[in-house]
Amino acid sequence: MPVLRTPIRTPPMFNLAWPLLVELGLGIASNVVGTALASRISDENGGAFAIASQVSATLFILFRIIGAGVSVVVTQNLGGGQRDAADQVARAVVGASTWLGVLTAVLALFGAHGLLHLLNAPAQVFPIAAPFLMALAPAMLLDAWNASMASVMRAHLRTRDTLVVLIIMHVSHLVMAIPLMYGWGPLPALGLPGYALALALSRAIGLALHLMMWRVHLQLTVSRDDWWRLPRRELAAVLHIGLPGAAENIAWRLAFMVSVATAAELGAKALATQAYVLQLMGGVMMFSIATGLAVEIVVGYLIGAGQLREAHRVVKRSLARGLIVSLLTAACAALAGHWLLGWFTQDADILAAGAALLWITVVLEPGRTFNLVVINALRAAGDARFPVMAGAFSMLFVLAGGSWLLGVVLGWGLPGVWIAYAADEWIRGLIMWRRWQTHAWVPHARSSRKRLRPAIVVEG
Repeated sequence: MPVLRTPIRTPPMFNLAWPLLVELGLGIASNVVGTALASRISDENGGAFAIASQVSATLFILFRIIGAGVSVVVTQNLGGGQRDAADQVARAVVGASTWLGVLTAVLALFGAHGLLHLLNAPAQVFPIAAPFLMALAPAMLLDAWNASMASVMRAHLRTRDTLVVLIIMHVSHLVMAIPLMYGWGPLPALGLPGYALALALSRAIGLALHLMMWRVHLQLTVSRDDWWRLPRRELAAVLHIGLPGAAENIAWRLAFMVSVATAAELGAKALATQAYVLQLMGGVMMFSIATGLAVEIVVGYLIGAGQLREAHRVVKRSLARGLIVSLLTAACAALAGHWLLGWFTQDADILAAGAALLWITVVLEPGRTFNLVVINALRAAGDARFPVMAGAFSMLFVLAGGSWLLGVVLGWGLPGVWIAYAADEWIRGLIMWRRWQTHAWVPHARSSRKRLRPAIVVEG
């Protein structure tokens, strides 16, 4: 039997990473602007925006059931020269997104009060956060479709096209959000529900653009049946990667929400501080996120083509760069802490507490980079179950338990919560790196390749 030796041509990592970096930056900037717009009304509105957004992000993890798998399966099929199979998977995730999107929207609409109670939402924040979370429900359904369709576009290396769609979505959202939140002419001031309405309208624009991009650039048209069908064979391949990936994300998010509840228990001012620093952290870690996504795409192609040695080299180079950039970026954010936090508030206590947390991120972010880059590489190689099994202990006892122990029991407050963040990221990150460095992922990569083309013997 022949051995696959012809190297696959993948674009340079930078060509994939920079549109993803800009895309993430726009998403983070949108959240920062949303937090600033809410906090301009009051710090209670800023806290309400933060806690409702955290609940929304937690519910959105349901999409990881398919989102974590679709990119890997499509890239592996494309790397193995199986375009028809890749297209069938793309259509399958549209229907899956419909059902998951409806489920998420229903949970937000009818479970808002219960979810906010679970997070110990402060009394002054709760009446603002509950209607805002309910108003976010339509946007969640639209985001389910947008997220899946964007993942397929990226798997086809159309990262610039997804960036164009995202720019249009965020610009239209901001243009509509300001008059809807604060009022303009005959429009009444709707506050945070106005922000949610603008979000839904901008996501509808994004969906229309994605459908056009699929038709023009990928020659893919979504039929009426595709919107609700759940084809078993295609989704089985996606779920093989997606379910463990979603479980890892869900476990982390649930543990993280314990820390959010801990911050809420410390009071509205602590919750606002946490919210503002988390927004800034999004900017700090976006290079590592973009690198991780680009690594997943490239490694998926290389695994599909059987080029395991090259995949190993790509991960090592990308991780080294990510560690350097994350450390420097976190240090710059800490040095400019007071000025950056001044975008959100002038409260002296919040400024001082937030600046202290930003210095903890200098230790935290390199550990997070291991997770963002290496876990994506393991998933792209087909080794999707290990991250959730290996990281569950740390997420439960170090992130969730440590946040409560250090923050509340020992009385360290928010610094204790963030020390728990840093410890968890480093513990899991080093475990994942050892998995990659010892080549324990190789059997999974070979199995993935054999599922694509059983007749080919893959060169390790």
